Amino acid sequence: MEFRDLKAQYKALKPDIDNAIQDILNAGTFIGGAKVEELETNLADYAGVKHCISCANGTDALSLVLMAWNIGEGDAVFVPDFTFFATGEAVSYEGATPIFVDVDADTFNIDADKLEEAILKTIKEAKRKPKAIIPVDLFGLPADYSKIEQLAQKYGLLVLEDGAQGFGGMMDGRRVCSFGEAATTSFFPAKPLGCYGDGGAIFTNDDRVKDVVESLKVHGKGHDKYENVRIGINSRLDTLQAAILGVKFNAFKQFELNDVNHCANRYTQELESFVKVPRVPAGYVSSWAQYTITLESKAKRDRLQARLKERGVPTMVYYPKPLHMQEAFAYLQHQFGGFPVSEMLCDCVLSLPIGPYLKMEQQDIIIKIIKEELTF
Repeated sequence: MEFRDLKAQYKALKPDIDNAIQDILNAGTFIGGAKVEELETNLADYAGVKHCISCANGTDALSLVLMAWNIGEGDAVFVPDFTFFATGEAVSYEGATPIFVDVDADTFNIDADKLEEAILKTIKEAKRKPKAIIPVDLFGLPADYSKIEQLAQKYGLLVLEDGAQGFGGMMDGRRVCSFGEAATTSFFPAKPLGCYGDGGAIFTNDDRVKDVVESLKVHGKGHDKYENVRIGINSRLDTLQAAILGVKFNAFKQFELNDVNHCANRYTQELESFVKVPRVPAGYVSSWAQYTITLESKAKRDRLQARLKERGVPTMVYYPKPLHMQEAFAYLQHQFGGFPVSEMLCDCVLSLPIGPYLKMEQQDIIIKIIKEELTF
């Protein structure tokens, strides 16, 4: 059994993927070109925004927006404590300071009340200037943008949506990657929409941000790549990956998003009496990058994980360590106990296999083992 079955996906989409790759090989255009432009247009239309700018990966996408906003030394950017390292890393890479915020135990996303507390504390300390918020759509579920955008407006902050795990998710009829002043996503292979390598994209309605990002991602180019008007980076999406994503995007819209939600709904129906299952608030749709249950303790989590492994079921712990305890952020001098929900989740969460290609009989095996282990 695969944790996220990319082999089954390729088998299902093989003729179209193979033809798309062959078309690029025949054309001999491997950087840029019509396939990249077509993908960007289709992704922007799907998200409901004016611009989509592709790039080399999701981390670069975050950095490119922060660069376009001139965020750097002396600035404070608010990020959830329970997420992948890249969200905080991108802030630090630009010279700014990530201000960690605890998360909600039910949604795993940034806690809006604690976010406001962190903003007020930063303002009072007056050591750094609050500039932006980077909410993360963790495990596929959009963050609470109704509250986050209100706070951003109240305190004059920019919002950069980190939709690396959330592409396809929705909140009140709006799709992930349409929130805030800009948004980003990742096309890492295991994401809801993934390619066969690294890839990422930026989404925005801001014409200036679009123009600056397009310059920054190609060495700060001006009218052409040999005129350089700013210091940039090299971060382009390969044409082969764009062609693959084009095929996968069609499948994602036609059936994959629907099928992964059927799988998640079945998990919830079968397991909610035995373990704490992820909650999807009213008006939300998750794209289920992960299906993450929460156990009562680390001992119970580890025991269930071991039991599933014995039966050939792969699981993952996202994430075993919160950002404030990462060695790379030791300079911020956080102590254990400062972010109790994030710390608890790191000890108690377990992500189960999920995906649009997870067969019913595979789901049955997983459900049966969990019920057996958690029935006392």
